[in-house]
Amino acid sequence: MRTSITLDNLRFRARHGVMEQERAVGNTFVVALRLDYPFEEAMLTDNLEATLNYAEVYEVVKAEMGVPSRLLEHVAGRIRSGLLKKFPEITGGYIRIEKTRAPIAGITGSAAVEVEW
Repeated sequence: MRTSITLDNLRFRARHGVMEQERAVGNTFVVALRLDYPFEEAMLTDNLEATLNYAEVYEVVKAEMGVPSRLLEHVAGRIRSGLLKKFPEITGGYIRIEKTRAPIAGITGSAAVEVEW
């Protein structure tokens, strides 16, 4: 059985981007996660200790989103590393980081990176 936990629409104001203006002013970013995690015991016991604590996962993401970076790829890699370090039982996952307003001529929507492992 594959069991996973998803957190969607995590919103952060952060200073990521190649352009100096992006790092000075900041932008809104939306993060989505899927974390494959064996929580079969929690299904039977209703025990928080047998699964991932959503608040603790959020704190890892929040900490990495707070570190200014030039590339979203780098931020995604740090989030993945931080989650795997804190929760070594994670067996796979997916991270999507969306920059809601990409400052590129011709792009009127968002830009995003995705990592799946």
